Amino acid sequence: MGLLSAMQGFVVIAIIIGTGYVAARFNIGGPTAQMVLNRYAFFVTNPFLMFAILSKEPILEIFHPSIIVAFFSALAVGVLFLILNKFFYHMGPADATVGALNSLYLNSNNIGLPIATYILGNPALVAPILVMQQAIFTPIALTVLDYTTTGKMSLKKALMQPLHQPLLIGSLGGILVSAITAWIGFYPIPKFIYDPVNMIGQAAVPMILMAFGMSLHGTRPMQNKSSRSAVIGVTILKNIVMPFIAFLIAFFIMGFRGKVLYACVVLAALPAGQNVYNYAARYNVGMTFARDGVLISTVSSPIVIAIIAALLS
Repeated sequence: MGLLSAMQGFVVIAIIIGTGYVAARFNIGGPTAQMVLNRYAFFVTNPFLMFAILSKEPILEIFHPSIIVAFFSALAVGVLFLILNKFFYHMGPADATVGALNSLYLNSNNIGLPIATYILGNPALVAPILVMQQAIFTPIALTVLDYTTTGKMSLKKALMQPLHQPLLIGSLGGILVSAITAWIGFYPIPKFIYDPVNMIGQAAVPMILMAFGMSLHGTRPMQNKSSRSAVIGVTILKNIVMPFIAFLIAFFIMGFRGKVLYACVVLAALPAGQNVYNYAARYNVGMTFARDGVLISTVSSPIVIAIIAALLS
């Protein structure tokens, strides 16, 4: 049943992505359609969705011990990439930082939310990963990129970065309401306020998937021969090594079984997040490398997740 559910979930996701691709192919919405959808999803629907989901989720379920699996599996593959870079890729510090992010940074938004919704059946599962990435990994990476590209250590700027992420703000707001609910014993937001927030949030998943489908039109990956081996390396780390490490930690250290084990490994197999490309573009380093890593890991991720579903479900 798990494999069947995964395949059905991928069909749902693929149809919406395909709709976005066709829309771009026929130039429906004009050349800025993808940008508009992405920005609207980033600033409006995604934060509303995470707030609506998390505010109704029990606080103890939000901070499930599975976050330990996500953190240490991500940290492990990031370190592994830096080791591989030292011996094989020989990238500079800035490009190596982009590579480490490509290896460990999960696409908890554009792909994670749909997979958690349609395959795992619980969109709230991505919330701890999102908070962890935006509050820990992003400030560290941006501090390193600041220093390696400008020679200045802007720690304050890096620490303030999470406050500029609407998705994180929406998630933290939902977590706060969940904590208040646990404290006072009832949900404090009136239905006439919650319902429009939830309705707007429901547009998030189809919107981000169609925008992703639009981004695939006209894309030609792996044109830069100098970074091909590194792209293959980060894809293997992201799609194969990270879920394997997540399984080892979840099964042997945390003692997880059943649905919790399945969710830990599936989420670890998510592709690299598109934020990695945004960070690379901001500092003008490793942009082609970042884009190809995100794209190739996104294409290969469904195959890996289908295998995980067949083995663990």
